[in-house]
Amino acid sequence: MSDDENERRRDLRMPNDDEVFAVVTNMLGANRIRVRCADGVERTARIPGRMQKRIWIREDDVVLVEPWDWQDEKADVSWRYEKSEADQLRREGHIQ
Repeated sequence: MSDDENERRRDLRMPNDDEVFAVVTNMLGANRIRVRCADGVERTARIPGRMQKRIWIREDDVVLVEPWDWQDEKADVSWRYEKSEADQLRREGHIQ
């Protein structure tokens, strides 16, 4: 790794115990998105009010989601990565 790449490497927010990486596959409207999670499950994720209108989420964005305990096919979005951060996560092998 060159010095230039080392300087650009940033400490990124990593998932907590109950969070997983996910890629947005579909925008459903009504603050809901379809995501493909790193554990292989397709889930419907909800964008919480604190993120609405502050953070724009689009298809192919990498996000962190927190699956619901009582309904595994649903989740809440807890974080969205910038494109450069998502590229870094792919380079380091955290996501495909």
